[in-house]
Amino acid sequence: MPHESLNRSRYWDGDYYNEGMDAATFDKLKEECGVFGVYGHPEASALSFFGLHALQHRGEESAGICTTDGKEFYYHRDMGLVKEVFDNDRLISLKGSTAIGHVRYSTSGESQLQNAQPLVFKYRGGDMAIATNGNLVNAAEIRRELEEQGSIFQTTSDTEVVIHLIARSQQEDIVEAVKEALRRLVGGFAFLILVNDQLFVAQDPHGLRPLVIGKLGDAYVFASETCAFETVGATYLRDIAPGELLIVNQDGMREDRFAPMQRRAICAMEYIYFSRPDSDLDNINLHSARKRMGQKLAMEAFVDADVVTGVPDSSISAAIGYAEQTGIPYELGLIKNRYTGRTFIQPSQELRERGVKMKLSAVRKVVEGKRVVMIDDSIVRGTTSLRIVNMLREAGAKEVHVRITSPPYMNPCFYGIDTPSRNNLIAASKSVEEIRQAINADSLHFLSKDGLLEAIGRPQGEHNRGMCTGCFDADYPTEVNDEDGSCGC
Repeated sequence: MPHESLNRSRYWDGDYYNEGMDAATFDKLKEECGVFGVYGHPEASALSFFGLHALQHRGEESAGICTTDGKEFYYHRDMGLVKEVFDNDRLISLKGSTAIGHVRYSTSGESQLQNAQPLVFKYRGGDMAIATNGNLVNAAEIRRELEEQGSIFQTTSDTEVVIHLIARSQQEDIVEAVKEALRRLVGGFAFLILVNDQLFVAQDPHGLRPLVIGKLGDAYVFASETCAFETVGATYLRDIAPGELLIVNQDGMREDRFAPMQRRAICAMEYIYFSRPDSDLDNINLHSARKRMGQKLAMEAFVDADVVTGVPDSSISAAIGYAEQTGIPYELGLIKNRYTGRTFIQPSQELRERGVKMKLSAVRKVVEGKRVVMIDDSIVRGTTSLRIVNMLREAGAKEVHVRITSPPYMNPCFYGIDTPSRNNLIAASKSVEEIRQAINADSLHFLSKDGLLEAIGRPQGEHNRGMCTGCFDADYPTEVNDEDGSCGC
């Protein structure tokens, strides 16, 4: 067939992202963003590159780095993966010993270059750049207020309101201006804010989003996850405390606060799904926590079977734990293809179904004629679970029993996770039995909330052991005013 006769509506004419294949084929939740910062290292841009590469799982649509030599700002942002946005020449052009970097998924702000971070602006005090992970629940309200006062916004990203709040502050001291701005915000956020001679690091009063500090020689490094420290050779010091503000400059690092700590509420989905298994969150290793989730799931919902397999990658650790607890062999019944790259087609439904097999394959010789326990971390709309269950059946599985290492995901997130509206969450309208039927499984069980909290192993004594479980029980740590959760990145 001549090339000209192809149906052009099936082709996507964008420049940087395979629109449709991931979003439409898989209904996995998208992590909000990842941030990385360096102060006081001669190779700050290169370190940021490697740090962001380690955090790539937290955002795959855009990447950016902004550096300063104390006088000038140098920055580059673009759509795409870290390795596509930066090369050696580009990194060399980013001069200075201080840097902040960002990887992003678009949720609240549109998927456009203007929303790629770090956002960089000039204001009366000089240059300012900002990178954030999370979502501001009251951003729309603040934006309207600022626009009525004459502010002109350059992006559709909620993060820009913070720059305007700082720039419009009547405080003469930049530290006090930053504190004043941060006190206006409601939601979950981790900020890196760079001015010519200082770096500010802030964590929301509930500690919803992860943020850690480390040292590399005399330099300070900051990241969304500790796995980035392993990549650059930094030593982990501690997690940033809720409501804490760190001021880093030529005099060293000063610990301060912009708000008192509120109810501790770190996102439970970081433990279940988002963070890399080699990261530690509040001194809890994610791989170990997920193994315990699998073990607890086995105690709550044992089923006699021949093999246990996990949906790669986030459910592998839990599948190993389930297998160890039950004595049922763990096998690689599902394989993820890491080299599919980008396609430039907008898939039809038929191609979308085939796209699942491009990304994930069942190992026939492992599952054929077997009773299979399939471990996964969550069920969102249910479409992905149905496709994977059917894939296992097509490969000859005699039975497919689905076990989920989280409670039913029933409510949207307002703190930075790209969540469908409640109407599109299958657990919000269907019982467990109805979900089982919808995904074509022989049996289905979700880990209980108590089982999840016990498996993660955070200290007792705090509400929900210091975690946000709003997506499971609507017990949000702040007021929320919107049906749909989104990300202010």
